[in-house]
Amino acid sequence: MAATPAAGLGPSPHGIPGRLVDFVAAMRRRGITVGPAETVDAARVMSVLDLLDREVLREGLACALLRRSTHRPTFDALFDLWFPRAVGAGTSDGEDGARDVPRRPDGSVDLDALRETIAQLLTEDSDEAGRALDQLTAAIVGELGRYDSPKGPSFSAYQALRELDPASLLDKILGGLLGNAPGEGSDPAGRSTARYADEVAARGAAQRLADFRNRIEDETKRRTAERLGRERVANYGVPALAEEVDFLRASDRELTELRRTVAPLARLLASRLAARRARSRSGAIDLRRTLRRSMSTGGVPIDLVQRKPRRARPELVVLCDVSGSVAGFSHFTLLLVDALREQFSRVRIFAFVDRTDEVTRFFDSNSDLGAAMSRIVSEADIVGYDGHSDYGSAFATFADRFADRFAPAITSRTSLLVLGDARTNYRDPELGTLAHLASVAKHAYWLNPEPRGQWGLGDSAADVYGEVVPMHECRSAKQLADVVAGLLPV
Repeated sequence: MAATPAAGLGPSPHGIPGRLVDFVAAMRRRGITVGPAETVDAARVMSVLDLLDREVLREGLACALLRRSTHRPTFDALFDLWFPRAVGAGTSDGEDGARDVPRRPDGSVDLDALRETIAQLLTEDSDEAGRALDQLTAAIVGELGRYDSPKGPSFSAYQALRELDPASLLDKILGGLLGNAPGEGSDPAGRSTARYADEVAARGAAQRLADFRNRIEDETKRRTAERLGRERVANYGVPALAEEVDFLRASDRELTELRRTVAPLARLLASRLAARRARSRSGAIDLRRTLRRSMSTGGVPIDLVQRKPRRARPELVVLCDVSGSVAGFSHFTLLLVDALREQFSRVRIFAFVDRTDEVTRFFDSNSDLGAAMSRIVSEADIVGYDGHSDYGSAFATFADRFADRFAPAITSRTSLLVLGDARTNYRDPELGTLAHLASVAKHAYWLNPEPRGQWGLGDSAADVYGEVVPMHECRSAKQLADVVAGLLPV
């Protein structure tokens, strides 16, 4: 018998329009900008679509509501919660074609037979197989993923997958996909074709297995949302937007998504810089010439004389901590700086752990940024002692090697940008050296990926460094874009 849905998951008191408005509100809470015009467009889309076809409805709402492709994973997760595939157990009593897990004579789940059935369905490419797999997924979560808690029955994707051991399905799926593949043949062309078919089938089997894992996780979220409510599940089960992911907590997959946002983010910042330069064409007021001209009006400065603005683009020097604790933040920021290279007359990049070395040579126009970061770690002279961050030593090394009076890296035309969490491992912060560098530079800023509430705690010297150089919190790509847009000189 199907489970009774939670009160919050019943029919919307305002019908389908109310459900759409609630869905849009959930998107806004997750940081996706959706205005009234997009909401009206989405309602018009729903009025002409077959609401029983979830995938068509999903695509229609995505076209009407989304502005960025990077928001699609968050949209899909919210869509599955607000427009679920089913209610309760997922099938009604006596439904034709409804699937249940295979059982042994003693009533226990026959896991071997269940794996065979799953592999067979994953191998087939048909709508019937997809629907049968949906029903079987619901039965698996209800049977293998269910556990009793003090507040009632709950569901766990981890428990269901552990019992099922999906990795053991890979060979079965691969065998099914290769069932109609050509043999090796006797000629080289035949063997090449067979190797190609094997590779395609292996990748296809891995992708289908990953899709099945996602089905289990999505079904678990649906069943949990019925008991706890959509909002609670959305708080932990919906992926954050790429631009709002915390740099220091980002996974490899999230960092990959972040890298995809660099190009559009750089274009946005470049357009902001161009607009600021256009507004500053008139230049500052020339007080001396204004006062001389005011002599003809009795000393009243009626006509203001403005200096001619300098058109030279600024120089940028980046001092970047590349130790493991802030590697993700530093990598993304360097990607952004590299994308904005054309906005500066000169960009020099220096990396450090406890010593500083110039790494500009690794960032040419044709280089891969991932490879450049690897070369920094392996080839640059950035580790002098034990490999732990030492900002004081890094600043002193930079001042000794690159701030000499004959060819200084920092001049009165330079903007200095320091990237790092300011954790010195309780070593001398060399405040005097940093203060000297900041006094020489035209501008000096520090971008810190740690929360402001942690500055100055433990081995953090962010509080004392912040007294020398203005420090800004940059925990996510969105924060970074806002800070950089306001700080970059024109």
